[in-house]
Amino acid sequence: MMEMAMQNLKSLREDMREQGWQIASFLFSFNNCDYIVLVHLYKDTERRPQYALVNLEFLREEDINQSYRSPANSNGLMLEDVKGFREFFHIKYSNNLGDIIQQFSERLGLAVPKHVSKHPSDSAKSAMVKSLSNSDAEDPNRIYCYKVKRNPVKKNGDLGERSIYNDNKTRLLREDLYGKLGEDKSLSFHYSLDMLEEKTDAEIIRNWANNN
Repeated sequence: MMEMAMQNLKSLREDMREQGWQIASFLFSFNNCDYIVLVHLYKDTERRPQYALVNLEFLREEDINQSYRSPANSNGLMLEDVKGFREFFHIKYSNNLGDIIQQFSERLGLAVPKHVSKHPSDSAKSAMVKSLSNSDAEDPNRIYCYKVKRNPVKKNGDLGERSIYNDNKTRLLREDLYGKLGEDKSLSFHYSLDMLEEKTDAEIIRNWANNN
């Protein structure tokens, strides 16, 4: 039986689900260019191509504003824009493009981890935080945590829960603070654009306790 080109992808997705991560990352090199690959889980409201496990976003490490996305599963990339793929990765047109795409998937598969990295690189962490902020309709430059606040009560009487994006962002930016308060999912962490507004863990916890 032929080995699947990206067989680790399913294990990575399951680990993301178990650990409560909406996004993960790993590094990949191709054609003398380094990439940060963001692994996005599909949201329930998002269109997911049949058989797709995750959505992969490739960012050029030298400029993370340049990116390319593709659904993927254990067999490889599920390209919806072959021309865009070829241009982004500087692959010359060829009659055997299918073979080249398969070879690309096999090489990418060697870089896919089975588990979420506990210590992403600084550039990968920045890219993940930016993506999470955008998904949460928040300015990606808001990275300075200054308070925690309990979410309002919903119409059914239950407390509102913080978004998965706010959760993951705080796990990346304020790991120790998350370790102290993160278990309470009714608490959301608030971020500012102004570095001077940032508070220490002790200040945030003290202010939260005084207001409750």
